[in-house]
Amino acid sequence: MTGDGVPSRGPEPPPAPVRGALVVDTSRGDRVGEFRGVAGPYWSLRPIRGGPEWEVDPVHVRPASAKERLHAETARANARSRGAVL
Repeated sequence: MTGDGVPSRGPEPPPAPVRGALVVDTSRGDRVGEFRGVAGPYWSLRPIRGGPEWEVDPVHVRPASAKERLHAETARANARSRGAVL
């Protein structure tokens, strides 16, 4: 509860990133995904190498570091060269 008797709602979610931004889902072992959009209270993320999107609570998402972005982009390029990315 807050000081004025109103129940606290937990941490506020961060603002949504731009579509296509690389972010990290900390609730799934720091899995890097591409931000696809907002689905109700959740954010939709897509695996870098392709595959089905997943939803995550925005409080568990942080921007990808430069190292994480480089690793993800390299993995995507390698997957494309093998024909594995749609």
